[in-house]
Amino acid sequence: MIRLRSSALFAIASMLASLLAPLGAHALGTVAGTTIQNTAEITYTVGTSTLTTSSNTTTITVAEILDVTVTLNSSTVTVTPGATQQALVFTVTNTGNGTEAFSLAGLSTLTGDDFDPTPASTFIYLDTDGSGGYSVGDTAYVPNTNDPTLTSTGPGSSTRVILLNNIPTSVSDGQRGRSQLSASARTGTGTAGTLFGGQGDGGLDAIVGTTGASAQIFGEYLVEALQISAVKSQSVVDQFGGTRPVPGARINYQIVVSATGTGSATSVNFSDQIPANTTYVPGSLTLNAAALSDTSGNDSGEYATAPTPRVLVTLGNLTSASGPQTIGFAVTIN
Repeated sequence: MIRLRSSALFAIASMLASLLAPLGAHALGTVAGTTIQNTAEITYTVGTSTLTTSSNTTTITVAEILDVTVTLNSSTVTVTPGATQQALVFTVTNTGNGTEAFSLAGLSTLTGDDFDPTPASTFIYLDTDGSGGYSVGDTAYVPNTNDPTLTSTGPGSSTRVILLNNIPTSVSDGQRGRSQLSASARTGTGTAGTLFGGQGDGGLDAIVGTTGASAQIFGEYLVEALQISAVKSQSVVDQFGGTRPVPGARINYQIVVSATGTGSATSVNFSDQIPANTTYVPGSLTLNAAALSDTSGNDSGEYATAPTPRVLVTLGNLTSASGPQTIGFAVTIN
């Protein structure tokens, strides 16, 4: 009677399964160049003797799979018209099973958006200082010179890449612009299963995986063209019950500050110099009809005498949802 040990059966089944499985299933699997060996063992009985014999050993070396993914790290980047060196951050990952260099390319003329960002004078950077975004310590990418070489496993399997674009001055509030990063295996790209004989790690065959050994994704800029406007009006009340601007008459000023567009304006501060030949009326400063103190530090208002007499109001952060901010104060004609 001839019996195959269960361990030998499992090894044979595993080897067959690995040969028949789809190529893409081995992404980040067994490292290219790994040797797989298998020997079957047979035990049998002849008379009263139990004997063992082994088959020859089969050997196979795992070929290289070429696969890559590109993912977007940045959420939508808010920009203003004319802004320069606006960064989109991506991650390029070697999802094959070997060590591969990848060519990078950027594109900012894409369909489906409202405007085309303008690539900066140096368009692509490698995040060599590990900051996670663009900084002066990053390295400019030069095709075929410093293409990132990534291993399939461990810390070196991915790298961050940055696209820098300038925003045209002609864009308007709410418009979106796109910029795309592509990464392609230097060994070659193509349909899944394409063979590059002897061009893989250590002279092994290289086979294109399910990604086609090339991937791309775009990031997006959103224009937030928030604008702050101020409209000032005045009314005169004279001491005789009329509205004539004579000495001693009071001028009531009203200034309406409004934010329009998307986005947020931060640290908005109002300042209005007291006109020559007039004197500020103490206690007349208001914000949205609420009285403000003339003294610094008590609230958001202040009357300052140096370097020149003026009123100051801190409005903080404003958006279009903040609504009009109405400031009032008064002076008398000297």
